[in-house]
Amino acid sequence: MSGTSLDGLDIAYCVFMLEDDSWSFSIEQAETIPYTTEIRNQLSELHIAGDDDIRIMDTELGRFFGQATSDFISKYKLTLDFIASHGHTVLHQPSEGITLQIADGEEIAGICGVPVINDFRTQDVKMGGQGAPLVPVGDRLLFPEYDYCLNIGGIANISYEQENTRLAHDICPANMVLNMLAGMCGKAYDDRGKIAASGQIIPPLLSQLDSFAFYNEAGPKSLGREWVESHVFPLMQGHEPHDMLATFTEHIALRIAETPAKDNAKMLISGGGAYNDHLINRLRQLCDAKIVLPESKTIDFKEAMVFAFLGVLRMKGINNVLGSVTGAPEDHCSGVICSPGKKKASR
Repeated sequence: MSGTSLDGLDIAYCVFMLEDDSWSFSIEQAETIPYTTEIRNQLSELHIAGDDDIRIMDTELGRFFGQATSDFISKYKLTLDFIASHGHTVLHQPSEGITLQIADGEEIAGICGVPVINDFRTQDVKMGGQGAPLVPVGDRLLFPEYDYCLNIGGIANISYEQENTRLAHDICPANMVLNMLAGMCGKAYDDRGKIAASGQIIPPLLSQLDSFAFYNEAGPKSLGREWVESHVFPLMQGHEPHDMLATFTEHIALRIAETPAKDNAKMLISGGGAYNDHLINRLRQLCDAKIVLPESKTIDFKEAMVFAFLGVLRMKGINNVLGSVTGAPEDHCSGVICSPGKKKASR
């Protein structure tokens, strides 16, 4: 898994069990392989690059993923059935019928010598869906004890059940913006939200952020880097960085707090934002739901684990994309299978 926050490549070795129609999982081993500054810079600018540059990076990132995964397999002496790869999102404009995740699955399969399942989103977009979010099927089947599953990564997203239907949507930009602002302070990220906690909220900026039309749109809906760079980044100037961090952290908390409505609800939080103490404290103050922070492996690797689970469902021919959350006309089974030494199989 490679997320929009550009931290690095998350690799998780997972085991899944099915007993009495109930799924369970364990994350046996997991690591994050940090991106070099060069790769991070290339990925952050790739959405404005030409087709040739994107194709070259698709191959190069596939080789990086493949070698990193091969090293991980050797390090822990693992035997596995397959690799599921989300890849890295370069373009996501579902309204235009476009979504693109790179890191060539054939390269990964060739290096690691096992089947690779990737390209989980394209089929849904071609069917008229958003191609996102895809994690909610894992939320439903692996975390049924929680009323809400919230992930705070580059973009914050949430899923929940309503009248026996799984609903989900992107809420707002999160670490993608916080990390950019932390960079203005000479930091890779705002550790524990300490910089934001030291700043003052800028009311006019907060009002501007809250006024985006996206927040009033009905779901299903999703955000991409392009939207964040065109709508949010231009507002992040003209103020002290720590004050902008305070303001945007408050913006995230307010947007998240608008979602939970059930009495005595439990909200599971994962993703890097779970370590932002200032943000979590604001959520505890603003949300009616009980905030639950799981153990660190689940916080850090839940999305990677769920994409492994999507691979399990794909291999078994079980629907792994929910039309109720993506807007596709029906649930379906998505993902392209790449066998070592062979061309990609059909979707």
